[in-house]
Amino acid sequence: MNDIDAWVWWLVGAAALGIPLVVTAMPEFGMLAVGAVAAAVTAGIGGGIVAQVLVFVLVSVALIAVVRPLANRHARQRPEHATGIDALKGRQAVVLERVDGGEGGRIKLAGEIWSARALDSGQAYDVGQSVDVVDIEGATAIIM
Repeated sequence: MNDIDAWVWWLVGAAALGIPLVVTAMPEFGMLAVGAVAAAVTAGIGGGIVAQVLVFVLVSVALIAVVRPLANRHARQRPEHATGIDALKGRQAVVLERVDGGEGGRIKLAGEIWSARALDSGQAYDVGQSVDVVDIEGATAIIM
């Protein structure tokens, strides 16, 4: 055991920290693994055990202190571009077939023909009228 260089032990430690990273998906383990790799580099260039531990702690803490807040802020942001059904909500459409309270009709939305029904069952929309899409339920647009 004494024949193995310190940098190898640090790399073994980095690999060992990679296992819980993959199993638990906790990025902190990855940051600790990067700290262990930095300590292995320090050992490889001849740094003593105190320097190795110091580099491990400083790199790990620095990564956790910088990367975690950035990742948390990024996770809270909404996507800039809505896709799918979410992209259709709030858009305008043109009535192609009368939409009234009791029965649905047809609208042209984003270049496609959709079945539609009124949000307010007492409201009716005539052909050619512009309407707003407030929701999508299955293949039916809810308009007002």
